[in-house]
Amino acid sequence: MSFKERWPQQIKYIVGNEACERFSYYGMRSILAGYITGAVLQGGLGKSADQSTEIIHTFVSANYFLPLLGAWLSDKLIGRYHTILWVSLFYCLGHGVLACSDLFHTVDAKMWCLFAGLALIAFGSGGIKPCVSAFMGDQFKPEQSHLLQKAYGAFYWSINLGSFFSFLVIPWIKNHHGYSWAFGVPGIFMAVATFVFWLGTKHYVRVPPSRATKNAGFFRVFWHALTGAKEAGKGFWSGAEKRFSAHEVDAAKSVLPILGVFALIPPFWSLFDQTNSTWVLQGGKMISFTVFGFSIGAEEMQSMNPLLVMLLVPVLTLLIYPRLGRLASPLKRMSYGMFLGAFSYLIVAALQQRLDAGAQLSVAWQTLPYIVLTAAEVLVSTTGLEFAFREAAPEMKSLIMSFWLLTVTAGNLLVALVTKYFAKGDSGAESVTAGRFMMYAGLMFVVAIAFSAVASFYNYRDKAAEQGK
Repeated sequence: MSFKERWPQQIKYIVGNEACERFSYYGMRSILAGYITGAVLQGGLGKSADQSTEIIHTFVSANYFLPLLGAWLSDKLIGRYHTILWVSLFYCLGHGVLACSDLFHTVDAKMWCLFAGLALIAFGSGGIKPCVSAFMGDQFKPEQSHLLQKAYGAFYWSINLGSFFSFLVIPWIKNHHGYSWAFGVPGIFMAVATFVFWLGTKHYVRVPPSRATKNAGFFRVFWHALTGAKEAGKGFWSGAEKRFSAHEVDAAKSVLPILGVFALIPPFWSLFDQTNSTWVLQGGKMISFTVFGFSIGAEEMQSMNPLLVMLLVPVLTLLIYPRLGRLASPLKRMSYGMFLGAFSYLIVAALQQRLDAGAQLSVAWQTLPYIVLTAAEVLVSTTGLEFAFREAAPEMKSLIMSFWLLTVTAGNLLVALVTKYFAKGDSGAESVTAGRFMMYAGLMFVVAIAFSAVASFYNYRDKAAEQGK
């Protein structure tokens, strides 16, 4: 196989790191809703469904806001490699704090332990998020750019391999050994993830931070473009062209069109990330079922998403996209996914209506919305990573990745705010109602239409991407 067709050997360390890191993250999240709402005598915190939804989505929003800090560290100061390696240690510490929850005997003390652990995990996970996917892209030479679509498909497949097993293993550990072990095992896997990443050290291609290359960052160039004196007839960026090189200004120019696309992504994450909160709480009112002697309840059903991703990514990447041509350009794929996301919530609302009417439903019925939402995730999330990396200038890739992750922050904040300010009565369970699910479906349909319109006017920097290649 020629050099142009062969993946760099160090990719295996990055993919292995990602699989273990995602096991640790989603393993912890798989039991979070149950831990917060569980009975105090059974080791839980005894909080309401609405309180659980607020805490989880506030944590996730912080998790995806902190990539801005990770991008700044990597792009401006220490580079992507050192950011990933050192910030991962805080990640391990956060899991360790959660594992100490059983050392405390009051709910208030356990709540403080929860908040401290989640804060450290948010810093660790958020700090490395914009760096890992961009760092993987750094390993490919320009003449290997055609391999990126398949590489990011494999990267996303590894994420879901780790999360699939975590959704099955960690709830089992919780049921048989308690919450301390269930929070501790993800910490062990995060330590393994850090070690696997370190093993590839001598093979990595490292792009130096702008501190070393003396390149100006986006915000400096943008600020001078915004406040500097404009030359007649030269447009917005002329205010920065006298102070910075043409290359630096061109790199900054690559950012704003991408952010225009990203602005419409948050509502999708509002829907998707409820699979770890309201969908689990809905599943808790349904009947578990058995597969090969293994009981599948609300927490274990979360494994359906990564299982379906592992099936759909190779089918779409290897079989479907190559046959669609321009119809498989990144923004068109993302448009399709947003419509599917809206449709999945119509199914969830229908299931909730039946539960509210007194029907006894198996949690297996959630397979239907999982299939639709997972197809949407592959079309939106996998494609979004590819789109962000291919469209951003080299100096801006971590920054763009952090802005992509910031859309997740906005989406989860939206859920937390809606849950807090649209609560009615004292039930504490308004977040798990058919009306609330229908509201999210309607919002997503409107946003999907708007996204399709914006996408049709986007001018690709990477013309091969525009052709669906």
